[in-house]
Amino acid sequence: MSRKISKVAVLGSGVMGTGIACHLANVGMKVLMLDIVPKGVDKDAPAAQRNAIGNGALKAALKAKPAPLYVKRYASRITVGNFDDDLDKIADCDWIIEVIIERLDIKQSLFEKVDAIRKPGTIVSSNTSGIPIHMMAEGRSEDFRKHFLGTHFFNPPRYLRLLEIIPTADTDQGVVDFLMNFGSVVLGKQTVLCKDTPGFIANRIGVYGMAKILELTEELGMTISEVDKITGPPVGRPKTGTFRLADLVGNDVIDKVMKGLKQNAPHDKMVADVKMPEYFNYLVENNFLGDKTKKGFYHKTGQRDEKGRSIILGLNLETKEHEATARPDLPSLKLAKQIDDLKNRFKAVFNSEDKGGALVRKSSLALFAYVSQRVPEISDHIYPVDDALKAGFAWDLGPFEYWDVIGVKEGAELAKAEGYEISDWVEKMIANGHNAFYKMEGGKRLYYNQDSESYEVIPGSEEAIVLDAYRATSVVFSNDEVSLHDIGDGVLCLEFTSKMNSIGEGVLRGVQQAIQITEDGDWTGLVIGNNGKNFSVGANLMLIGMMAFQQQWDQLNMAVKLFQDTTMKCRYSSKPVVVATQGYVFGGGCETLMHCDAAVVGAESYIGLVEVGVGLIPGGGGTKEFALRASDSYFDGDVKIPTLIDKFRTIAMAAVATSGTEAYDKGYLIEGRDRIVTNASLNIYEAKKEVLHLASGYVAPVMREDITVLGRGGMAALYAAAHSLKLGKYASEHDIKIAQKIAYVLCGGDLTGEQKVSEQYLLDIEREAFISLCGEQKTLERIQHMLEKNKPLRN
Repeated sequence: MSRKISKVAVLGSGVMGTGIACHLANVGMKVLMLDIVPKGVDKDAPAAQRNAIGNGALKAALKAKPAPLYVKRYASRITVGNFDDDLDKIADCDWIIEVIIERLDIKQSLFEKVDAIRKPGTIVSSNTSGIPIHMMAEGRSEDFRKHFLGTHFFNPPRYLRLLEIIPTADTDQGVVDFLMNFGSVVLGKQTVLCKDTPGFIANRIGVYGMAKILELTEELGMTISEVDKITGPPVGRPKTGTFRLADLVGNDVIDKVMKGLKQNAPHDKMVADVKMPEYFNYLVENNFLGDKTKKGFYHKTGQRDEKGRSIILGLNLETKEHEATARPDLPSLKLAKQIDDLKNRFKAVFNSEDKGGALVRKSSLALFAYVSQRVPEISDHIYPVDDALKAGFAWDLGPFEYWDVIGVKEGAELAKAEGYEISDWVEKMIANGHNAFYKMEGGKRLYYNQDSESYEVIPGSEEAIVLDAYRATSVVFSNDEVSLHDIGDGVLCLEFTSKMNSIGEGVLRGVQQAIQITEDGDWTGLVIGNNGKNFSVGANLMLIGMMAFQQQWDQLNMAVKLFQDTTMKCRYSSKPVVVATQGYVFGGGCETLMHCDAAVVGAESYIGLVEVGVGLIPGGGGTKEFALRASDSYFDGDVKIPTLIDKFRTIAMAAVATSGTEAYDKGYLIEGRDRIVTNASLNIYEAKKEVLHLASGYVAPVMREDITVLGRGGMAALYAAAHSLKLGKYASEHDIKIAQKIAYVLCGGDLTGEQKVSEQYLLDIEREAFISLCGEQKTLERIQHMLEKNKPLRN
């Protein structure tokens, strides 16, 4: 049967329930969120009182950071009610998600009521993280059981991409297939098919890995700050490392999950062998649970040092006292800082002889053995295990991918030398001459299927264009900072390969050459996109800073003009150019986006012209483009100034859109031209489709000569707006100087009144304003501070 979901009931309004409700609202669902009636509230009390728990939860969500909603107005898509008065309304819902207390008896009681009300065919699921899914469906009708399964979101639901799908033996395969696809395409999740086993996949593997590191920390005599540093970005994991992550999740939660695994998976020898350290038990017993109690492995004192920084103390694992932590001084950390490529960096740290290397090596080998033993118990294949850890714990590589870095054979031998058992299927794989779990072939990523003993295409990956798969055979052109790939159907994809995808001369010349190749050859069009965490952090500030510090004005003028010429080449190419983004789309990355024919942006794209933070204005066509877009929005009888002030404030306050949706509100995206995809892994594929769509009858635009600017009258209004920012203490004296430069460009310079100007005229005065700011001492201070501290300076 064809199925459509437009209205969802969320039963429970705790942190997870509200987060799930908000994310469903983000993607356009109508949501009914129910919770219990507060104790002591009379049956005849007003709805506001009876719905107080749900209303309070939604109100708190609107204030939460990071925000669970793309934009606050989406809260209007959520209707709040209570179980006593409003449960009958679930009859109109297409999907019912239970997110209440983790007690089997209470869940079963609620599902009994749901079974009596829901319409046949309605999907019902539980967000439980620990209760066996099949047990919750016991005693329910046949139709209920056919449409019941686990849907385990991770917190916060908007930001963590993992959605574990856990069917029972009774779940209809069509329901499973539908939610796997719906979760991916509509909710933007990495859907992972799990078996109904303790902890499912991510928590089973992730919590074991964390517990092993806690055990090894004591064995190796390391401090928590040393462990957090070496188990974070140096090995491709979040900055929280291990102990900060434990505080964030809650030490009580980790304790509960680990005890649950020991109890419910008695056959799991590796879990049984892990001994939670005495220092961990001390924290749990004393209710030092982490962030929720403001004291765990770290203690947030609420005090500040002489520089205004929060004072956070760390636990001394020997004395069990919280004290100031020393900066870690591990050779493996110093080595990691010298290596940009993650795989090379991980291998170097793994092989380091210091205690940091020993921790990474010993914990990794335990992890390798553990995941080998869990397949096929928790998953039939290896790729769901890797997907789950990357999407649920924000690892850059999954366990089997880390193993591939070391080599399957070498990793297995080292693990066995540590006393661990490697599963028979891995031993057989090695015996058959295979030394990698994954490989690239014919533009596709293949995984090793232990059942067929061969490599197969990862199911569902057909629409995710992974540029690594094209690197060996389909590179049309490359330089040190870009690669141009043939991604099929006559479409090229230009990938930035510079550090953090920053935009320097190599990228700019690469963009121009890619467009030239597209125009001159038998190509349909061009996508500009990559598979990095971030599309681009913006222009290469180091190069700009060097020219500014050395007062190389001619070279600086040429560099800025090269940037402007490149964005204009994107705009006026004879063939369609579409950009695909995700993560940070800052500064020059944003300017590139604004000048393409269309943008396909991941919903979690953070887009903004942020140049003010380093004492500059957008100089790659961004300020010009806002003047153009203001002009295009004017209408007969329009007073114009409010629109102009809105554009001015966006640039002057370096306003970053914190979602693709908000980028429309801030003017970075244009309705009808640009579009959002919730699953960023599909953005290049969708951008390719957009190129093919635009190519039919494509006519290149012509340079604009008709941009309305307001001259001195507009500048006076914008100067007044800048002054209001200073009065409100949103801006310093130097911020005002920058703001006046922005106003100058937006208004077309020192013109006596309103008139029409060309794009080139605006580009010229934009470039002049940019270069003049490069000569300001306070701008140089901002550039230097950003390069040294990676933080903006307010001066």
